[in-house]
Amino acid sequence: MKEAIDNKELIIAIGELEKQKGIKKEYLIESIEAALLTAYKRNFDANENVKVVMDEITGAAHLYSVKDIVENVEDETLQISLEDAHKINKQLDIGDKVDIELVPKNFGRIAAQTAKQVIVQKIREAEREIIYSEYNERKGEIVTGLVQKADRGIVIMDLGKLEGVMLAKEQIPTETYKVNDKVKGYVIDVEKGAKGAPQVMVSRATPDFVKKLLEFEIPEIYEGLIEIKSVSRDPGYRSKVAVYSQNENIDPVGSCVGQKGVRIQNVINELSGEKIDVIEWNEDPSIYISAALLPAQVMAVDINEEEKFAQVIVPDDQLSLAIGKSGQNVRLAAKLTNWKIDIKSETQFRQMLETQNEQENVEDNAEIENEE
Repeated sequence: MKEAIDNKELIIAIGELEKQKGIKKEYLIESIEAALLTAYKRNFDANENVKVVMDEITGAAHLYSVKDIVENVEDETLQISLEDAHKINKQLDIGDKVDIELVPKNFGRIAAQTAKQVIVQKIREAEREIIYSEYNERKGEIVTGLVQKADRGIVIMDLGKLEGVMLAKEQIPTETYKVNDKVKGYVIDVEKGAKGAPQVMVSRATPDFVKKLLEFEIPEIYEGLIEIKSVSRDPGYRSKVAVYSQNENIDPVGSCVGQKGVRIQNVINELSGEKIDVIEWNEDPSIYISAALLPAQVMAVDINEEEKFAQVIVPDDQLSLAIGKSGQNVRLAAKLTNWKIDIKSETQFRQMLETQNEQENVEDNAEIENEE
């Protein structure tokens, strides 16, 4: 009697996997057949041209040596005579191929073990794929995890089903992270690791993290009554947020800041004290740029639409405030508005005008002399 896997339970299990895990029956059977072929060649050091066929009804796996039908046999491993082929099937002819079933000793046991290993492997792969898809759909959301490891600039977080990775460039530089700290982060991407396990790439430094925190904290933003037009950020130090509402009855800045600053304070606390300037967006670039430079007061804004360049004039005592420490305020304002901004004090601007006037006078005098 020929030996083969005869396992209806295996087929039932494959059917259940298709229902529960979404793994196609055909895919599982093909995977088992491929694994059995590899197992046979590894265990029996075979040189034949072989194939494995699994019965989808009984679960029986059959091993065949595939031979070419030739007139004169030169290699018995790969070829068979027409006479011998006719013993199997009278309809065969020279040039055809014939499948001859092989039943190596212990192949049934090897086949059963291999089938089990393949199923376990495919279940793991399917679970990983489900988790990957689940978290891939969560790009742009905030997740909370426990810090598992924090060294060499990389923070590893336990997110439950899988781990989150926060690279050094995605961390707030003013923060330190310790094992078992509960940390929130913004999902910027989901990647497949070296072993196929998905990894969630998390950031606390992206401007989108501030935007999402504001959505959670301020119902009017979540409901779409207030729109966040732009966010610029120096993580750990300062953020600027431009907000707008089409509803004239809603004060977008006041709604975001909240009574006595309570709403914005919750976001500031999550960002470890990072300052947040909330300003009102305006389609008029002069008004928008003036607001973006807060807390500094602006006297005038001269804009060049074509080059998206703004010359800003501020009172003398407001110059350092408008520029900010290490140029932070003007840099964030430029990012927020997407305009190039040059700031001059009132005195600097007057001096610049005087210099220009002097140059123009010199040029005018030179022209008069040339005419004479």
